[in-house]
Amino acid sequence: MNFSLKQRDNFKFIDEGQGEVILLLHGLFGALSNWDGVIENFKDRYRVIIPMLPIYDMSPREAGLEALVLFLEKFIESADLKGFTLVGNSLGGHIATLYTLKHPAPVKRLVLTGSSGLFENGMGGSYPKRGSYEYISERVAYTFYDPQIATKELIDEVFATMASITKCMSIVAVAKSAQRNNMSKELHQITIPTLLIWGLNDTITPPTVAHEFNRLIANSELYFVDKCCHAPMMERPERFNEIMEAFLEKYAFVEI
Repeated sequence: MNFSLKQRDNFKFIDEGQGEVILLLHGLFGALSNWDGVIENFKDRYRVIIPMLPIYDMSPREAGLEALVLFLEKFIESADLKGFTLVGNSLGGHIATLYTLKHPAPVKRLVLTGSSGLFENGMGGSYPKRGSYEYISERVAYTFYDPQIATKELIDEVFATMASITKCMSIVAVAKSAQRNNMSKELHQITIPTLLIWGLNDTITPPTVAHEFNRLIANSELYFVDKCCHAPMMERPERFNEIMEAFLEKYAFVEI
């Protein structure tokens, strides 16, 4: 991670730049560093904030989407954020959408990339196995079109997390919660400008999922990124930033 971690009111987060807020949410196995390219590109014109979601800190009994949305509510209240663009990858997109449905006023724009909420082929169709470095390496590589993106550092980070029985149970609980929570009957309620950036080669939330999000959210526009899987902001950061930049400018807003 190229940026310093801040802490306030028991929240850990990155907060870079000044101006209009872009709030970023990582996925189930994601990390704050997943967004390094986005921060670097936008921090000279926007205030970019990324909270560390407490996926691994929750007890397996309380772990789930409801607890994560509540966490986001408390973080936004603590940071006193009143108007922002909410961006989420994978599970982060699911949380972002649920928050927007519950609190539409503060969210001015919504950006989803590889979001769960309709269908997701989690971990390539199976739950994570503890103790198998080869298995974890294979599953992390499965997230990317180019398996070289799955560096040893990234694999080691996921493997270390999976070494904890409690953390592993929490991850499974969150994954099951996401699979149970289908938003197909609610997405029509979202009326703010919504951007969908999807890897054309996404194996976890395939392109058909992106088309369904696009169909169900009336004011949405969909862009596919070729030779890219589940995390476009990591695999194709330049193209991701280019698409999001145009979207932010197209739907520019002024705080009153």
